[in-house]
Amino acid sequence: MQRIDAHQHFWRFDPVRDSWITNDMSVIQRDFLPADLLPVLQAHQMDGCIAVQSDQSEDHNNFLLELAASNSFIKGIVGWVDLQSADIEKSLEYYRRHEKIKGFRHVLQGETDRALMLTPQFKRGIEALQKYGYSYDILIYPDQLQYAAALADAFPDQKFVLDHIAKPLIKDKLIEEWAGDIKRLALCPNVYCKASGMVTEADWYNWKYEDFVPYLDVVFEAFGSKRIMFGSDWPVCNVAGAYDKMIDIVHTYTSSLTHTEQELFWGGNAAEFYSLG
Repeated sequence: MQRIDAHQHFWRFDPVRDSWITNDMSVIQRDFLPADLLPVLQAHQMDGCIAVQSDQSEDHNNFLLELAASNSFIKGIVGWVDLQSADIEKSLEYYRRHEKIKGFRHVLQGETDRALMLTPQFKRGIEALQKYGYSYDILIYPDQLQYAAALADAFPDQKFVLDHIAKPLIKDKLIEEWAGDIKRLALCPNVYCKASGMVTEADWYNWKYEDFVPYLDVVFEAFGSKRIMFGSDWPVCNVAGAYDKMIDIVHTYTSSLTHTEQELFWGGNAAEFYSLG
């Protein structure tokens, strides 16, 4: 079974467009391209990756498609499309010709309207994704988990995956409300979860393995072995340590799982969710 990093990013750094990469994240204020990632994946016996959008533009989709065309280890792309557009189906019809596009994502975590995902326009976009067979990556903060559950309930036949376990406040050791909302979301059988992005929510310079265990306990218990997958969030993870340190956390945690459960976590579930073949 293939080992898949289900969540990473590529970009040519633009300080204006990528203003979310602040000066305290200077380690990632540069270009990150397939040639940078491939040796890292190979060092950890990963067979491929899912490239996820980091800019909300169709130009960025084209950039990722160009990279995927010349790098076979990029197994799939999660792009961006204007889900609230009246022409959403026209856009999806266009992307249908690109096999590497597996799904789409909107940066809901940054929206002023915390419940934007429940507006009629947004839900019409999700309905179109379902019609065309695309998955949707849910990028939110903990305060939006309740809305994500309502969205997943409204579209029981749509495939959703929660990015970065909804970015709980690991640094502050806040867990109870987040845990309750995670358990509610996981009741939706059409929702998967990425064990990704955790180090950036911890103390970047002083985190330890034990900081993550309570949060991993919650998501593994809630989603079960068939709906949780590995994602590195490279290169963003580099702000809180290297890929090696980040992957060690989940290697240690999953070492007690059965061989089958480990295969699902490290690639099987990602292959199933993103229809990698």
